[in-house]
Amino acid sequence: MASQSNSIPSPTSEAVAATAKPESTKKNASSRAARCSRPNYRHIHRFPLPLSVHPLPPLIPHNPLSIISVLLSYLTYFIAPPHHEVYSAYFDPDTSSVHVTDAKAIRALWEMGFFGKGNLSRSEPSWLEREKKRRGLLGGVTSEEVTRQRRTERRELKLERARMEKLVIEQRLKAEAAAREAGDTSVDHSSLLPPADGVTNGTISAEKFSLKKAKEAKLESQRPVAQTEGESTPESPDKSSPNGGKIVRFSPVVHAKEFASDSTVVLVPDPTVDGHGAEDETLMINEEHLQLSNEEAFFLAYGLGALQIFDGKRNAVRSPSSLLSLFCQYSYFPPRDSTADLEPDDPFMVSYVVYHHFRSLGWIVRSGVKFGVDYLLYNRGPVFSHAEFAVVVIPSFEDAYWSETEERKAHCASKQARSWWWLHCVNRVQAQVRKSLVVCYVDVPPLAFEGQNPLSEDIGALLARYKVREMLIRRWVPNRTRD
Repeated sequence: MASQSNSIPSPTSEAVAATAKPESTKKNASSRAARCSRPNYRHIHRFPLPLSVHPLPPLIPHNPLSIISVLLSYLTYFIAPPHHEVYSAYFDPDTSSVHVTDAKAIRALWEMGFFGKGNLSRSEPSWLEREKKRRGLLGGVTSEEVTRQRRTERRELKLERARMEKLVIEQRLKAEAAAREAGDTSVDHSSLLPPADGVTNGTISAEKFSLKKAKEAKLESQRPVAQTEGESTPESPDKSSPNGGKIVRFSPVVHAKEFASDSTVVLVPDPTVDGHGAEDETLMINEEHLQLSNEEAFFLAYGLGALQIFDGKRNAVRSPSSLLSLFCQYSYFPPRDSTADLEPDDPFMVSYVVYHHFRSLGWIVRSGVKFGVDYLLYNRGPVFSHAEFAVVVIPSFEDAYWSETEERKAHCASKQARSWWWLHCVNRVQAQVRKSLVVCYVDVPPLAFEGQNPLSEDIGALLARYKVREMLIRRWVPNRTRD
C-alpha cells in the first residue's frame, strides 16, 4: 500500500511565498506588456503570397461523406466563385521601377510576401506612422525607431565600456607608481582592484568588460546620480552636465562627443491641448508609395496575376509580353531604344530567372544592394529573422553557340568578367554579416533573336530554356579549418 505524505508548509515558507508572489506577478505583467507592445507578425504575415487559396477537403474513397463534402466545395466554388484581388500600379521611366500608390494595395503587397519598399522608408512603408508619432498624434514606436534606439544604446554602452577600461588602466598605473615610490617591486593587482562585480565605490573591475557588464555599470552609476539630483535645486545644477548627469570626455578625436549617464526623456506634445490634434490627423496625406523592382512587378503581373501595370503616358494596362520587352529595355543604362532587338542575355532576363526560381521554391527574395550582392534570401521574411543567404547572379554561356565566333567569345567574356579580388571582397562582407554566399549561374540559351520576335512564343516556354545552377561558397579560415 502506497503511503502519501502531505507536507505542511511552515510559516516561514508561507511568508516567503507571499512575498515572492507579487514580485513574480510584476515580472510576468511586465513581460506580458513587453510582448503585447510588439505586433503579432505571425498573424499579419500569415499569407506568403497575395493569392486567395481555397483547398479542397480530403477525399476518402471508403467514406461517402468525404465525397459529398468535395462535391459541395465544387458547387460552392461554381455558384459563388471567390474574388481574386488585382492591384494597380504604374511604371515610372525616370526611376525605372513600378510604383503602387493605393494604401490598400501597399499594405497587401507588403504583408503578403514582403514585396517592394517604401520610397520614404528603409524597408516597410511606415512614413505615415512615423510622421504621426513625430507630431504627437500616435502612440507607440515604429520598427525604424526601435532600430535607431537599439543602435544608440549599443553605441552608448560601448562608450561606457571604453570609459571603464580607461579607468582600470589609470588605477593600475597609479598603483604601480605608488609601489615604485615605496620601493616595493611586487605589486598585487588583485588586492588593489575590487572583485569583478562592476562598479564599487568608484573603482572598476580589472577584467575585460562586455556590453552586459557595461550596461550593469551604467545602471549602478545612475542610482547615486538620481539621489543627488533630488537634493540639488534647479537654480544650481551640476556643472558637469547641463541636465545634472555625468559627462565623460574621451580622447581629442572624440572630444566633441559627450555621453550623459542619465536617461533622456523626450516630451511629446499633447494633441488635445490646442484642439487641433484630430484635425491634423484627418488632414494628413500619406506622401509615401510602394516602389517595386522590375523583377517583383513582373512576378506579380505574370507569375501570380495579382498586379496590373498601367502605362503612365497612355494610361493603358500593359500585357505581360509588353512588360517583358519594356523591362529588358530599361535594364540597360541609359535605356535602349524600343526598336532594338532583345537579347537572351539581357540583364533583366538573367536576374528575373533567378528571382522566379527562388520565389517558386518558397524563399522571400529581397534586394541585396546594401551588401554588395544581387539578392537576399529570407526563410520567412525580414521581420522574423535576418537573411540566411546572399545571392550573386552570373550569366553562363556553356552552349557551343556562344563560342562559334570571336565576336561572341568576346561578348561572353565581357559579361562573365569577375576578378578574384571582387569575389574575395564580396565573400568577406557576407562572412562579417553572417550570411552564406551563393553564386548563381544562369545558363543562357542560344536563342537567335535577330530578325524575329522572341515574344511570339509563350513566356513560360521562353523562361524554361534557362537553367539555374547554385554554388555555395564559404570563406576559408585557417585557424578554424585545420582538418
